[in-house]
Amino acid sequence: MTSPALQIDNLTKAYGSALAVDRLSMRVEPGEFYALLGPNGAGKTTTLRIVAGLIAPDVGAVRIFDTDVVEQPEAAKQQLAYVPDDPPLYAKLTPLEYLSFIAGLWGVASADAQRRGEELLRTLGLWEKAEERCETFSRGMKQKLALAGALLHEPRLLILDEPLTGLDAHAARLVKDLLNDKVACGVTVVLTTHILEVAERLARRIGIIQRGRLIAEGPLDALREQSGQAGASLEDVFLELTRERSA
Repeated sequence: MTSPALQIDNLTKAYGSALAVDRLSMRVEPGEFYALLGPNGAGKTTTLRIVAGLIAPDVGAVRIFDTDVVEQPEAAKQQLAYVPDDPPLYAKLTPLEYLSFIAGLWGVASADAQRRGEELLRTLGLWEKAEERCETFSRGMKQKLALAGALLHEPRLLILDEPLTGLDAHAARLVKDLLNDKVACGVTVVLTTHILEVAERLARRIGIIQRGRLIAEGPLDALREQSGQAGASLEDVFLELTRERSA
């Protein structure tokens, strides 16, 4: 039996007396495009940061391709990449210098890093800016460069928190096409987004989280059935399901 790309069991995280994640369990299969949706403050970013090994859970377990994130952090991180909603970049570096630095962190051979870096910059429309410093970049350009850095070591699992923030329509299409290509090649993508049309178009399965708990999960048709809205848009389904839980 194939190990899941991501297995979360009974995950709980509190900040003081406030529960950010409350006994959350979910499973994402290899090569799946999964969207994790929820209102502001629902626990999405905290969940992704735990998956990425940036913060520790209070209770529960996270496994990346059967590797425990807490017990085997280095082995788990080698298999994934995480892009936050406001990725930090080194302002004085050019894209080529940034990617070279990232390649060194991951131990990517110089020739491979150069080839992959150029390919990613060209794909994302950044090649003409390859010698300019990042401090001159717009937020959307920084977002694309962070994605290029995340993909440089060819992770098996890609974790993205609001990856289309700050992107214009053309740049967003480039990113969506790239993500679809990666999924077609077997990479697993888990993303959060407030742009529900993106999740509706791209995701094979959708999870809806509210108050730290998974309240609904499945393909869009299954969510429509659960909300009692056959043929409805994801936006209508999302609003109905989260409204019911709030009530």
